[in-house]
Amino acid sequence: MTKTFDIYEANLDQADIQSLIAFHMSGMHANSPPQNVCGLDLSGLRIPAITMFCARDNVKLAAIGALKALGHAHGEIKSMRVHPDFERQGAGKAILEHIIETAKARGYSQLSLETGSGTAFDAAIGLYLKYDFVRGDAFGDYPISEFNRFYHLAL
Repeated sequence: MTKTFDIYEANLDQADIQSLIAFHMSGMHANSPPQNVCGLDLSGLRIPAITMFCARDNVKLAAIGALKALGHAHGEIKSMRVHPDFERQGAGKAILEHIIETAKARGYSQLSLETGSGTAFDAAIGLYLKYDFVRGDAFGDYPISEFNRFYHLAL
């Protein structure tokens, strides 16, 4: 069942946002080799180049996702995570669509992301592929390994 979510800029001082970020990071550490954990903790998400969004079903937090400016025409998706209570209900899709639209509105010509590989990452990769992201070259200072995957979307 797909729901409709309210999406807006997240307040990183809210406890439920902080809790989902911590949950995201614990999942990254549990499912990634230590040298390949590229997620951002709360302090890493507080930089001016990053805008964190949240999706809510009424007041309940359903998902988070961030858009990082990499330059005047390039953005990066960071910290996408659906709350376990909202899996398979369209929250990830809603956040991703919002990030894509925000990137277009900012005049970006490309969106990129880094993710891991393996079962824990399959649902996210499937979502990105549905939105025409294509696997490609590494970018930024990410480690290149058999584990890391890089996807890009021309806007």
